[in-house]
Order: sequence, then structure tokens, then C-alpha cells
Amino acid sequence: MSFRDTDAFSSSASSLPSLSSSLTPYGWDDAWAAEFAPYAAQGLLPGRVVRVDRGQCDLVTPQGLVRADTAFVVPHDPLRVICTGDWAAVDPEDAGDPRYVRAYLPRRTAFARSTSSKRSEGQILAANVDHAIIVVSLAVELDLGRIERFLALAWESGAQPLVVLSKADLVPDPVGLSYLVDDVETVAPGVQVLPVSSHTGEGLDVLHAVAAGGTSVLLGVSGAGKSTLANTLLGADVMDVQAARDIDGKGRHTTTTRNLLALPGGGVLIDTPGLRGVGLWDAEAGVGQVFAEIEDLAADCRFHDCAHDSEPGCAVTAAIADGTLPERRLDSYRKLIRENRRIVAKTDARVRAEMLKNWKRMGAEGKAAMEAKRGRQR
Repeated sequence: MSFRDTDAFSSSASSLPSLSSSLTPYGWDDAWAAEFAPYAAQGLLPGRVVRVDRGQCDLVTPQGLVRADTAFVVPHDPLRVICTGDWAAVDPEDAGDPRYVRAYLPRRTAFARSTSSKRSEGQILAANVDHAIIVVSLAVELDLGRIERFLALAWESGAQPLVVLSKADLVPDPVGLSYLVDDVETVAPGVQVLPVSSHTGEGLDVLHAVAAGGTSVLLGVSGAGKSTLANTLLGADVMDVQAARDIDGKGRHTTTTRNLLALPGGGVLIDTPGLRGVGLWDAEAGVGQVFAEIEDLAADCRFHDCAHDSEPGCAVTAAIADGTLPERRLDSYRKLIRENRRIVAKTDARVRAEMLKNWKRMGAEGKAAMEAKRGRQR
């Protein structure tokens, strides 16, 4: 039966809801069923992408796990390629070989970053995620700037972030652990920070509860402990694990693809390879969420376009002066805003023109200041 032979499928179309009940552990619900209805009328099957690999993908469908070709869903935009977590319409079993993915459903959320290539293209990492679990190892010194980057991308994706401080057993002093949690909480407003140990079981009950509430993606650098946490949540050694290097705490890429797995206690987990680079991709709203206290202060600045530098009546610099805002936070905020604008400017002519205008203005102001100084000297 071809996917176009809708008459042959009409007699069984009414059975799709019962067939699709096998997808419930993978996040299928009434809203997805409604989105899929036009494809059901064409005789296609729903499936969730559990892995993508070189023009093909594995999907879990009412007919079980299938491999399908993605030739029909290969757009020029790298952010629109099919990825792990997508819900797709795939040929039925008797459609012939190879089977094809014909389309995928509109995404509820999407986690994207800028690639580390010189072209700085966007890369989609996971789709339809409810919780972005950012795994940070306590075996090495905390990198608060990197945590802020991950949080900006997580907020921008539409998922709810959670920062997990893994390997908490390596900090046996409760007071010292409390200080580390406090440090991370200062850069993660509105985000739960959870110390976790796969060895002692600390924090795992809370992590299990979060993961059971939808689809979660594990994010972090190599050696952070993502695969160990994935095995703990799965209750089995499904993901390969290797020890991090003692000298710097860095790990090897034991996870090389993004894999979607149903958890025995409910929920779905996507494990990702360790990310060497965490480049922003059109994440202005996410940056604003991470630095909410700075944006709240900026609303009280005298000038609406205040650069928070030397302008009179700046509420942000006043907060730094009185110690209520750490200067490191403002430096990090400026850095991420500048980086994000550069990325956006590559595809948005209006933003490029605005940046050029600002550069010319700053150049003119600098020239005028130099001339004034020379006049005073004369």
C-alpha cells in the first residue's frame, strides 16, 4: 500500500488512537493526535524519532521500532532538519522498502545552538523537550559563565531548565556543598539547583520526579556525568560510561549521538554528546531571562538606551557601586548580548545596519573626545 492509497487505509484509520496508545510512554497525547490527523488520513503512521544517523532515523511507532529514510524532510535550513524528539509521519509497514519519513509535526519546543564552525550555522539538538537538565560536575571548578550560556539556550528553547550538580559525593563537607549551590543559584534566577550523586543517591528522588513529568534532555560538557545519570534514571547500564581525566576532569565522548529512551518510572529522556562549544543562536529572550535582575534594574535607568557604562542615572552601575549586583554578572551579560547580536546580524540586515550605526556613533564620540583633549592641552 502506498502512502497515497488513502482508500485502502480508511477502514483502519479509526483504529489509529488504539494503535497510538503504544506511543503514550514516549509522550503521545491528544494534542499530538489532533496534529497528526491529516497524515493519518493518508495512511501514514505516527512515530517519535529516537535517533538520527546520516540520512536515516530510527522511530518508535505503533508497529515497533523502525528505520526510515529522511530524504523527504531535508530542508536547506539546518534548524529545520529532523532531529531526536520530533514526532513524524512515516510510511506503514507494507509501503515497501525503504520506508520514508514524509513530514514531522510542528515542534512545541526546540533546543538550538550555534555551531563552532566559521559559518556559525544554527544546529538543532533536541525537539519537544519539557525539561532541560544542565549537568555540571563538582569534580572541577565551577564555570559560572558556561552555566549562564546553557541557561540562556534552555530558556530560549521553551523548556524549563534544571541545573544538576553531579558527583556531589566528591564534596563531603555539607557547608562547602551549600556554598557551591549558592554560587550557582546566583546565576540561575528562577531555576532549581540540585546536588546529585549516583553513588550515594543524594537528590535522585527529586531528579526522578522531574524526569517523569515529560521529556527531558541532558546537557553538559564531556565528563559532566550525563551518561551515568542516564543509566541511573533508566535503572540499567544502557549508556557507555568512561572515567573523566583526573588532571582536569574532562571526559571522553562516550555518547556520540542523541538518543531518546523511555524511562521505567515514566517520562522520556534524551541523552546528548558532550558539548565543547555552547554558542548562542538568536537567544536574546533567553539571555534576558538569565540576567533578569539586570533587565529589571535597567528599567529604572534615566535613559532607555542606557549602555550601563558611564551614563548619569544608570541604575545598573549604581547597583554595582553599592554591592547589590556583582560586576562579573554585568560583564557576562554584556558578553552574551554582544555575541548574540553578532550571530543575529549575519542573517538580519536590520540588525547589521543598527550595529553599524552604533559603531559609527561610538567612533564619532571617541574622535570628539580626543579633539577636546588636544584642545585643552594646547
